[in-house]
Amino acid sequence: MNDAPGRSDPVILFPEPTASAPELRLRPWRAEDVAALVAAHRDPLLRRRLTAPLAGEADARRWIDDQSRGWAEGVRFSFAVLECGHPVGHVVVKCGADPTSAEVGYWTSAEVRGRGIAPRALEAVSRWALGPQCAMPLVRLDLLHAVDNRASCRVAAKCRYILRSVLPAQPPVFPVEGHLHVRTR
Repeated sequence: MNDAPGRSDPVILFPEPTASAPELRLRPWRAEDVAALVAAHRDPLLRRRLTAPLAGEADARRWIDDQSRGWAEGVRFSFAVLECGHPVGHVVVKCGADPTSAEVGYWTSAEVRGRGIAPRALEAVSRWALGPQCAMPLVRLDLLHAVDNRASCRVAAKCRYILRSVLPAQPPVFPVEGHLHVRTR
């Protein structure tokens, strides 16, 4: 694993394998991932949960370019979650105005949901983001999700994110109440 985001060598993470799950690999998104990204975004549940679902290949290419720019600028660390070499999910650390805290987000494609991929990937990224190998001095990670997203609540709990508060809806971007979970170093 490389230790400094924003450098030419990408950060690669390997979540802990389990007896019943194949090994995962997390790495920055690449142009070759466009087809898998578009396929994942066709899922109605994912489209409902995301604030900006992708409509096609052009959107996916722009999105991947944005993720690469985020790495280069050291403000957004976006990982493709690969199972058997195929992208099946996404985890991101988004830095804001406070240099000691960031927000995490994640999703998994429909075909792999319920297999423990999201918690394994989120745990690996959380340890990286809060650990000494990350170039950012992060001490806090925030995880936000819609109140009715019980699966995200379970993922947050498995990864030791503590439910701190219920947030009011903020239409149109966040049309329903949300949960704020927090994990600290």
